[in-house]
Amino acid sequence: MMGPAHSLSGAMAWLGVGAAAAWAGHPMPWPVLVAGTLICAGAALAPDLDQKSATISRAFGPLSKLVAILIGKLAERVYNATRGKSERRRSGGHRTLTHTWIWAVLIGAGFSFAAVTWGRPAVLAILFIHMVLAVEGLLWRMARVSSDVLVWLLGAMSAWLLTGILDQPGNGSDWLVDEQHYLWLGLPIVLGSIVHTLGDALTISGCPMLWPVPIAGKYWYPVGTPRFMRFRAGAWVENKILMPAFMVIGAASGVGAVVLAA
Repeated sequence: MMGPAHSLSGAMAWLGVGAAAAWAGHPMPWPVLVAGTLICAGAALAPDLDQKSATISRAFGPLSKLVAILIGKLAERVYNATRGKSERRRSGGHRTLTHTWIWAVLIGAGFSFAAVTWGRPAVLAILFIHMVLAVEGLLWRMARVSSDVLVWLLGAMSAWLLTGILDQPGNGSDWLVDEQHYLWLGLPIVLGSIVHTLGDALTISGCPMLWPVPIAGKYWYPVGTPRFMRFRAGAWVENKILMPAFMVIGAASGVGAVVLAA
């Protein structure tokens, strides 16, 4: 799928988690619901960091482009080192390592560790990165006609405001585990990455999300829906059906989360 659809699916997913958590008797404070939704929307773009032309690779100028090149090389090497005998060698790393659930969990755990260990400075950095990505994904039409500096300023302002709100007692910095501030921050990051892989599994190429589990003799088996149900990224199915559905489901889940928590 394309960036906007990935971001919308990420936002929808976290709002769904918020509704489920409220139904289970562990409601999210509204700042956690809002911040998590935006983080998840941004994180849903992150797996494409293995591709130089992706939205995330362009979001932070030369720095993100350099990181994309390095991640792409790493993904390529991991793929070629672990591929099965029936899997051809590749000269690029797109839709390999960063599109696996192992990567999603490791990245989320790393961000949670950083937030718990280094506190507010790390939280500000994590929120800034994902707020910029959320703007790029959810407000992509506006982001395209705006300068990078304006998008970064919006991301920085959002990160500062949200961190200030979350830091207030009762606003959710310790939502997941009492007295363990910001441990939950990795959850929307993991979820966003996983939702991205599920979205890519709907497309023609499929997605090797279950690596290194061997399927049909392949370690990088492209998991996906039946062939007749798949579509090309950016096709009308994505724009006319899936994106409106993500918005409706997300809105309903958000209302449910708020109502159930009241």
